[in-house]
Amino acid sequence: MELVFATHNPNKIKEVRLLLPAHIRLHTLESLGCYTDIPETGATLEENARLKADYVAGRYGLPCFADDTGLLVNALHGAPGVHSARYAGGQKSAGDNMDKLLRELENTHDREARFETVIALVQDGDTRFFKGEVRGTITREKSGQGGFGYDPVFMPDGYDRTFAALPLEVKNRISHRARALQELIAYLQGPGAGGA
Repeated sequence: MELVFATHNPNKIKEVRLLLPAHIRLHTLESLGCYTDIPETGATLEENARLKADYVAGRYGLPCFADDTGLLVNALHGAPGVHSARYAGGQKSAGDNMDKLLRELENTHDREARFETVIALVQDGDTRFFKGEVRGTITREKSGQGGFGYDPVFMPDGYDRTFAALPLEVKNRISHRARALQELIAYLQGPGAGGA
């Protein structure tokens, strides 16, 4: 089976390649020659994921999935949420985003947060959504060299290290994206599914 993952993020591609079964041939936007920065103008994670998947499926005629992820912080009433990638501005700098987040939580004891990922799969004119979530806390300083995005300041519940300090194989078992992707894979392999 052939699938396109509609992202330009090499870190996401690396994570997804490790999780997908061998019989699924993964195309990236670069391998298709698509270098467009697909606008994420939706008001929700679902809308943004669907916008990206629709764009690629419509132009290349292949089943496509896309994800959108938000970090929702209790003390910030769910912010940065759908604006997570651009929290500190349009430059989409992970360092700037984390610095802003840590500043805003500087005098806050409630540091509970959760990551949510929504995957939209567009296949044969149909769209399906798959969701994953992981709960944790925002640390008081960055820690770890791995991961990307907010990983250096997010410590998942049950662990004493941030996502950025955990081995990738551990993150890939428990992360929001991994959980959403596992739902997608289960659907693709299920009876009567388009990928069965």
